[in-house]
Amino acid sequence: MELRHLRHFVAVAEDRHFTRAAERLLVSQSGLSASVRALERELGTPLFVRTTRRVTLTEAGRALLGEARRILAQVRSAHEAVAAVQGVLRGTLSLGTEQCIAGVPVARLLAAFRQRHPDVEIRLRQAGSDELAEEVAAGRLDLAFAYRTRPDPDQLRSVPLNSEPMTLLCHPGHRLAGGPAVTGPPDLADEVFVDFHPDWGPRRVTDAAFAAAGVRRTVTLEVNDVHGLLDLVDENLGVAVVPRHFRHKRASLASLPLRDTGEAVYETVALLPPEPITSPAARALMRLLETGGA
Repeated sequence: MELRHLRHFVAVAEDRHFTRAAERLLVSQSGLSASVRALERELGTPLFVRTTRRVTLTEAGRALLGEARRILAQVRSAHEAVAAVQGVLRGTLSLGTEQCIAGVPVARLLAAFRQRHPDVEIRLRQAGSDELAEEVAAGRLDLAFAYRTRPDPDQLRSVPLNSEPMTLLCHPGHRLAGGPAVTGPPDLADEVFVDFHPDWGPRRVTDAAFAAAGVRRTVTLEVNDVHGLLDLVDENLGVAVVPRHFRHKRASLASLPLRDTGEAVYETVALLPPEPITSPAARALMRLLETGGA
């Protein structure tokens, strides 16, 4: 089994199209098709179901995809480790993060990293914590800053970074703004909520807190960006339960601490692959974060 066969297979699996994958890899479509067929012959099973418009993975293809990604990530890490021993950090740093992650100045951290390691290409993507955990475990990201998760030690490890309580944000004209200094889930049962998608860290914390209190809440306004959430609350279209540092992003909103939420805190972690296959670039970024170099 050749590495190029695995690279070609992964590209087709991701693009679901031979022509697009060939264009991305800068190879001929006939050569790409021949490479995939050679891999299928070696494994003794089809990896794709081909139609005139698209290709889809077979069950065998789905089983291979995760392993192929991990193998390619390990090979890349090996090349980068040798370069690091030679005194030059090269390659790519693929980082994932939730928006406005608590306790991690992502932009400043990446600027400091680039200054120290100019030969490393930085790639950044934002997503919810569940998706980020899957991307790191699959080898598509070197590390991610996300909400606490229960890692599978064979695929993922979690390094605690920060924690903070949740707070309620509402319009200054909302009935709660002039009420008691603190409030809890039972007081919010009839409220309309603005919140993130279910795999985002703040949403997971809030859902768990209300479920523990036995209170059902209504999320009718669902967003995937912080400023969109703040805009909706600012127009008095709903209230939001968010990590405490969000209150500094919109001074016009009223902020109330929450009570009776048990252990409902927003915990930021760094998600990384197992130690032996963590890339040199990811190690360097973590050292920079831990030493306050940003």
